[in-house]
Amino acid sequence: MRIIALPCIILIVALAGACSYKSENPFEFPTPPPEPDATPLATLELKRDTELEAQIAKIAAEAKGKVGVAALVLETGEAALLNAEDRFPMQSVYKLPISMAVMDQVRREKLELDEKVGVTKEDMVRAGMRSPLRDENPNGGEFTIRELIRLSMVESDGTASDVLMRVAGGASEIQSYLTQIGIRGVRVANTEKEIGDNWQTQYENWATPVSSVQLLRWLQTTTVETGKLSDTGEDGEERMRTPNAYEMFVGFMRDSGPGANRLKGELPRGTYVAHKTGTSGTQSGFTAATNDVGIIRLPSGSHVAIAVFVSDSPADEKTREAVIAKIAKACWDRWGK
Repeated sequence: MRIIALPCIILIVALAGACSYKSENPFEFPTPPPEPDATPLATLELKRDTELEAQIAKIAAEAKGKVGVAALVLETGEAALLNAEDRFPMQSVYKLPISMAVMDQVRREKLELDEKVGVTKEDMVRAGMRSPLRDENPNGGEFTIRELIRLSMVESDGTASDVLMRVAGGASEIQSYLTQIGIRGVRVANTEKEIGDNWQTQYENWATPVSSVQLLRWLQTTTVETGKLSDTGEDGEERMRTPNAYEMFVGFMRDSGPGANRLKGELPRGTYVAHKTGTSGTQSGFTAATNDVGIIRLPSGSHVAIAVFVSDSPADEKTREAVIAKIAKACWDRWGK
């Protein structure tokens, strides 16, 4: 027994020593830390321009409804406000914070831009609501998150926006994201389908002009920190270079189709404008929302973040859109020299 036991003991000791050996070339690599949550920007002191504010108030009166305005030169703090802390129904402007919340999940690698999402007939907004996705794919299909964001921001597609809200985790997750970046005056509570089915519901999805401008400031700052927005070619034309995720997003805002007669309406042709509009129906002769929010690049290279909301107006569409265009032009004339 002793003759047999001794080799066994030697073998056990040898195996133990082998197990305790630490390789200088490990086969496992540490997992990189996750991207941190987004955080609020430092407060920017506003230098209010009372003369411009008086001019804006005079223009706003043409709508014969309630008008809210916030305009801010991001590099200097020069600002003009009108009813800027009041709440206005966003309508499709709310696609901006929804898409931004999804983009933040892409940044934190919880989602991927080329990840495919199934869209069914049950996801579609009803007929009469804007949705090229529904019109071109009545039986549904699979779409990348990138394409859903493009449809939401460029085409103002209600189906795409609702699917993005679902992908993000619902309205509560959108609201959580807004809270993280310090935006208190924007409320996303319902899907497009729900808003479209009940006139009053649109008023539950609201924004203040000043918080809308804060949201735009956060987007602009984030985009600039991650790379240049665009390059100028040899022909002098500005164009997007190969974009990172946030550049792509702002590029979609520049390509946004609806609202050509709003913020862009009276600005020089070719002016850099990245924007998102929102429009309601008309009931009892009043239109609840005619909106446009965006970033305008001045000739100096500075940027104006601007939000104009026209609510509960009896004026026709041409007049409502002209009010937005004239206010944007007044800011351009004041700060663009």
